[in-house]
Amino acid sequence: MLNINFENLEKIDERHGLSNEEIASKSAQIAHYLEKIQARNRAFYNVFDDADLITEIKEYGDSVKGKFESVVVLGIGGSALGTICLERSLKHIFGNEKPDKTNPKLYVLDNIDPNLIREIDDVINYEKTLFIVISKSGKTPETIAQYFYFRDKTDKKGLDPSKNFVFVTGMENSFLRKIGEKENIKMFEIPKNISGRFSVLSAVGLVPAYLIGINIDQLIEGAKYMRDKFLSENFEENTPFKVAVMQYLLDKKGKCMNVIMPYSQKLIRFSDWYRQLLAESIGKAQNENGDTVNVGITPVSALGATDQHSQSQLYNEGPNNKFIIFIKVNDLGQEVEIPTLYPNEENFSFLQGVSFNKLMHTEQQGTTEAFTRNNRPNITLELEKVDEYHLGALFMLFEASTAFLGELYEINAFNQPGVELSKVITRELLS
Repeated sequence: MLNINFENLEKIDERHGLSNEEIASKSAQIAHYLEKIQARNRAFYNVFDDADLITEIKEYGDSVKGKFESVVVLGIGGSALGTICLERSLKHIFGNEKPDKTNPKLYVLDNIDPNLIREIDDVINYEKTLFIVISKSGKTPETIAQYFYFRDKTDKKGLDPSKNFVFVTGMENSFLRKIGEKENIKMFEIPKNISGRFSVLSAVGLVPAYLIGINIDQLIEGAKYMRDKFLSENFEENTPFKVAVMQYLLDKKGKCMNVIMPYSQKLIRFSDWYRQLLAESIGKAQNENGDTVNVGITPVSALGATDQHSQSQLYNEGPNNKFIIFIKVNDLGQEVEIPTLYPNEENFSFLQGVSFNKLMHTEQQGTTEAFTRNNRPNITLELEKVDEYHLGALFMLFEASTAFLGELYEINAFNQPGVELSKVITRELLS
């Protein structure tokens, strides 16, 4: 299903790798850390148990099926990155260009660049577009600015906001909730005890996912599979804990950067999603005792085989301060053979009888071996295929490992005080 291979950590110099004994050294603390995480009352690992929410999402999705050509998500950060990953991982890579549409196109406007805002007008029909506005607080300035823009556009076209808008927001003191209640706009709730970067398996990700034809039941089943491992006090079973311990111990050995490198075009946006999760959760100035610690691991996105030709030179011969996490997908779909057009060309004889599938797997194996020979710590997460079930498990694996990392560093992985200052300064400048 989803396995972790960390044997390469033992193959390299002990200054840069980890032995099984080192990794297992924290095993006695699993129960303690689980208690601390559960005491924080965070919803990331049980938000999808809300059967009423799942029913509500499906009923709404079924009620608007066939009415919209496009779904436009207005959000930023955790309100957008998970949805982008879901669409890229689980739908046709070029789906928006396909003429035969069984589900609406998805556009996620995850920035306030005026080019992004302006140019969406060139590809959507407002009458046939559903806008999903996502903000837990209901007052995220970037998202509200987007809402103002598109609400003004729809108002000028005489469209009914209760038909062309959906709000995904919190319950308390939300500007969006006030507007939604006043104008009968459909709303889905974001629980109070879930942070945006941990919210992909809540209404934040599940609503747009269902609307574009993703099987959210299987997504949830995969997450539950990994949750069982997360909640296990058995070290051998608890994959998220093992990953967190490796990250923590390698950081202590100077590996302050984590490279997430899937060998799958489908998972290119998974790395972007995880980049926010790790950076915002673990980068903290103070621990929970109030001591200044300035801890954090810098996440780096990479893609196999693309970044063999752009980043691997640095990883092989540059500063040995990185921990590379490969993601291998066993089933890359239907075999695509490489034609033998020039059988007498010796330079390419190794490609004869080889498929792109085999080439991808072999290049990943070669890259892994090169890093290992150069004493660069790396592990491989191996999943059977990229589908709803396995992606749900991947989301939960990294959310849970991040929660454990917070406890290992003795910091709160669920707040983000460092983000607030720039917001305050922006308001002051604009005022």
